[in-house]
Amino acid sequence: MHNVPDGFKPHFRQSPLTAPWEPLYSKADEETVVLGFRADKQHTNSRGFVHGGLLTALADNAMGLSCATRHEAVGGLVTVNLSVDFLGTAQQGQWVEIRTDFVKPGRTLDFAQAFVTADGDVCARANATFRVLPDGSSRKKTSAG
Repeated sequence: MHNVPDGFKPHFRQSPLTAPWEPLYSKADEETVVLGFRADKQHTNSRGFVHGGLLTALADNAMGLSCATRHEAVGGLVTVNLSVDFLGTAQQGQWVEIRTDFVKPGRTLDFAQAFVTADGDVCARANATFRVLPDGSSRKKTSAG
């Protein structure tokens, strides 16, 4: 299974956007969803390291899913703002992990922060704000990550 750390299983949330990046893995508990993958050629840019756009999309996904764990009933979460600071690089062969370490849930807005690591070394920090949609909202109207 691509030398995957203990506790990770194939990611439970797949989408057409993330399909080219498979296999992706996740582990979840009551408070957070952690995403991970073994960096390979399909994850890299022309310079040979993991593309920042991929890290941004997966950070958005991990933070949104982690925020959702803090609500009993929610119609979805829509990304309002997302910023990423790239602090290093991730190389092919490294285990890349996106861990949400802060969530402040609210009635209409959630705030989150995540760190992206490559073999344990921080390579990016992401911050996001999500609009909380009321339970029963149509998912077709959202652009959630």
